[in-house]
Amino acid sequence: MQRALLAAFGSPAAVTQASRSSVSAIAGAAAADALAAGPPEGLLASVLSWLDAPTHQLLALGDEEYPGALLQIPDPPTVLYAIGDTRLLNRPAFAIVGSRNATRQGALDAHEFARALSEEGYGIASGLALGIDAAAHRGGLSGRSSTIAVVGTGLDRVYPAANRDLAHEIAERGVMVSEFPLGTPPAAANFPRRNRLISGLSRGVLVVEAAVKSGSLITARLAIDQGREVFAIPGSIHSPFSKGCHWLIKQGAKLVESADDVLAELGGYATRANPPGPLPVGEGSDDPVLEALGHSPASVDALALRTGTPASALAAELTRLELAGRVERLPGGLFRQLAVP
Repeated sequence: MQRALLAAFGSPAAVTQASRSSVSAIAGAAAADALAAGPPEGLLASVLSWLDAPTHQLLALGDEEYPGALLQIPDPPTVLYAIGDTRLLNRPAFAIVGSRNATRQGALDAHEFARALSEEGYGIASGLALGIDAAAHRGGLSGRSSTIAVVGTGLDRVYPAANRDLAHEIAERGVMVSEFPLGTPPAAANFPRRNRLISGLSRGVLVVEAAVKSGSLITARLAIDQGREVFAIPGSIHSPFSKGCHWLIKQGAKLVESADDVLAELGGYATRANPPGPLPVGEGSDDPVLEALGHSPASVDALALRTGTPASALAAELTRLELAGRVERLPGGLFRQLAVP
């Protein structure tokens, strides 16, 4: 709904100044009422106070620092709260997820895969849960490309509490992100929602251990929907923690036994270019992105090949053009130019 309102009115300021009837026509009466009521009492003050810390940031849809990979998924959050090195969000990432009740071998596998992939240039994304997630974060921290923790609460709290020290280390040496406002508790519905960001930030997802009914399989399914690669480590046919991985492999996930297997599918080492500057923007056919897009749908990767511009910069420009009504987002991560009235 927030993205629909931004697309309709052009900017957050214009949305807040729009009439209740016009907002209701686009987003429904409940959204119009919520917008008219304003933020909960004290929320704005608490956010401003939270932002006083030098490592705390808000990344809004359309900002240069906003993760370019999330602009390729169907429902990117309009705002991300972040603590730490946000540059990691626009560098190559790989997700490792799995059971909270990990076996010792599963945790070791997660750590070693994460360490090896971090050494090869992939920041390790996971969800800060106990078990496999925590092992993957520690492995990412032990490599040179660090780790990204995507959480299902507000960033003013740590869940689970047992990972408090790990969360503080990630905030210092990696980055923590959440789409949920400060004060948001660990509600069950938040975690499947945050899973789309774990996969969305990543070029692929590795499931290390998982039962057939688990959040890790939700992440894997979201990854498939987002066009990401899915990998799984096989295990004993007698272990309930292998059942989910085996099911994924039967569905077409790539069976892996080492980090080299993952790298072979991803194309090897993840090059980490310097962050690009903004693209020049012109009017009409002078706009280089519109020129490259033409009148047939194309993906961000295809446009990157046509223009020689990094995908993160292109994704930010496509968001600007989408909000300006010049392009539209299609299923499958494609964009299409709209005719100018």
